[in-house]
Amino acid sequence: MRSTTASLSRLWIAARRWTAPPLLAAACAANVCAQSPVDEAPAPEQGAVQDPLNLRAPYGYIMDADTGVELYCKQCNAPLIPASMSKLMVYFIVFERIQDGRLSLDDEFTVSEHAWRTGGAGTDGSTMFLDLGSRVRVEDLIRGAVVQSGNDACIVLAEGIAGTEAAFADMMTARGKELGLTQSTFANATGLDHPEQRMSAADIGLLSTLIIERFPEFYPIFSEPEFTWNGIRQFNRNPLMREIPGADGVKTGHLSASGYGLAGSAERDGERRVIVLQGMESEAVRRQEGARVMRAAFNDFEAVQFVEAGAQVGAADVWLGVSDTVPLVVNEGVSAGLHVSSKGSLSAIVEYTGPLEAPVAEGDVVGELVITADGMATQRLPVAAGASVARQGLIGRAIAGLRGD
Repeated sequence: MRSTTASLSRLWIAARRWTAPPLLAAACAANVCAQSPVDEAPAPEQGAVQDPLNLRAPYGYIMDADTGVELYCKQCNAPLIPASMSKLMVYFIVFERIQDGRLSLDDEFTVSEHAWRTGGAGTDGSTMFLDLGSRVRVEDLIRGAVVQSGNDACIVLAEGIAGTEAAFADMMTARGKELGLTQSTFANATGLDHPEQRMSAADIGLLSTLIIERFPEFYPIFSEPEFTWNGIRQFNRNPLMREIPGADGVKTGHLSASGYGLAGSAERDGERRVIVLQGMESEAVRRQEGARVMRAAFNDFEAVQFVEAGAQVGAADVWLGVSDTVPLVVNEGVSAGLHVSSKGSLSAIVEYTGPLEAPVAEGDVVGELVITADGMATQRLPVAAGASVARQGLIGRAIAGLRGD
């Protein structure tokens, strides 16, 4: 197995928002991707074993919302108890139906006994304080659900759309799968504890981003500071909007079984970040960690494009070919999030079993490009021959044999 370790630390290029030249293209142009002897062992993989954030929450996720690149992950794909953050799926379905004309802001839904008893004033959860049997406009229910996180408002919306909360939960699960929420299942519209109510931090981050992107007419509601219903004034629970300039969403959550959670988003200098934290021990920790992580999301992480599709990343030796070498290219690009502390550890390894025996056909996959950095999940890309190399004729092979090639 031939391998080359290409240290890219001295060639660091900030690639925020995909604007700068690819790291590995620059590296290979500087001849740092040449292969080493066949018996040299590959450099050890570094993998994502460190936590550059020292996050207090057991679950964490940061996304560059402009590119969709994951910047940070701490158990971000593990199904967790989402608490009220699962209401994001309620909002998505409601917004989608209004956007496509199946629902109107002026439609009115009736507050059922189930909604009143499960999520109303007599409960200890978040509530809009809806009156039993009253009829409420969808626009008001949206504000009660988003700004006040009202359990009663979410149930009324669910029943008004699907007939029952259970049927709406099935709709949430199905629509979530269509959107790519691979670790999300729903059993209710409120986020109240249930063994089948689960989302991953990455799913919560993706859903937050989809709401921001697809429903710009509704997203400003998430930053409204307060909403009053039935003479009861309630304030937006999102702590980021009081701590971080540019913060404008998205959702908090809390259950005794889940701890304190936060899905947050902010925009700064034309860039947007989405963070998700879950499992914190107090509201104070949520406020402190939320602000700290959002600052770090902008200041300490970058979305980096390592290599573009079609880029040459090395060259392989060819045995008995009309050419002694063949260029190695990647057919797909790769990008990932890097913490500033990982710059010095960034390296690339081109691995292939060689020398390759002619004939070699252009496009043949012959190895891998392996990119590692401290705190980053190892990136692996197939490496293919960038050209065809024909086999030498009989005389050429005979001469090679005489030389001992």
